[in-house]
Amino acid sequence: MGFVAGMLGGLLAGLFGVGGGIILVPALGLLLGLGQQDAQGVTLAVLLLPIGLPALLAYRRKVEIRWRLVGAMIGGFVVTVAPGAWAANALDARQLRGIFAGFVVIVAVRMWRRGRGDARSEPVAVPVRPSDWNGVWIGALGGFLSGLLGVGGAVIMIPFLLGVMRLDQHEAQATTLAVMLPPVGLPGVLAYAHARHALPWVIMAWVAAGFLVGALAGAQLAVRMHTRVLARVFAVFLLGVAARLAWATLAG
Repeated sequence: MGFVAGMLGGLLAGLFGVGGGIILVPALGLLLGLGQQDAQGVTLAVLLLPIGLPALLAYRRKVEIRWRLVGAMIGGFVVTVAPGAWAANALDARQLRGIFAGFVVIVAVRMWRRGRGDARSEPVAVPVRPSDWNGVWIGALGGFLSGLLGVGGAVIMIPFLLGVMRLDQHEAQATTLAVMLPPVGLPGVLAYAHARHALPWVIMAWVAAGFLVGALAGAQLAVRMHTRVLARVFAVFLLGVAARLAWATLAG
């Protein structure tokens, strides 16, 4: 069952450029009976491995990756993922989940309008290319929420890469996969392992294997889809994210 959960998470990671945690965390709870914090710790640990490499290679055939931007995002992510994990293990995140769910709904509406071809939702031409140093705060925001909620920082980073950095959908998704390629979540995993005293390492191995298979399949599917179609599918996905977070808030 760990392989199945990993494959579902990997499919979403490759298809939408997200970390896969939004499906891995609930799947690990439903299929394997892990608690919320254990499931989030396992998810972050699985993402330490370079299991997104096949998906990233598939994207590189279609888009060019701005590696300076990736480096800035990695720097911001590494600094904030551990504080996010500490907060998850020490605080009641119910209110934060509710706020985040509302934010995801707003993002989903913007993505749906982009996929519909609404001119007001399309990026406007700018005379100066946005600085790659914006990646520091974009990565920091993604890292904190990745540690706090275990949903994958890409859910937050992609909208800012689209709106601030003026990347298109495929470029943004490839960038987030590149950010997650090195073990950027290690500080968060160590925080979870310390708070939980141990993590189920055998389960992690099966989940990682499934994730690798799913990520490759998802990326190969994504590069064949039109950008606007992908944006609309991504919007529907984000609404599912919001619904899951809202349910966790109400049930918590």
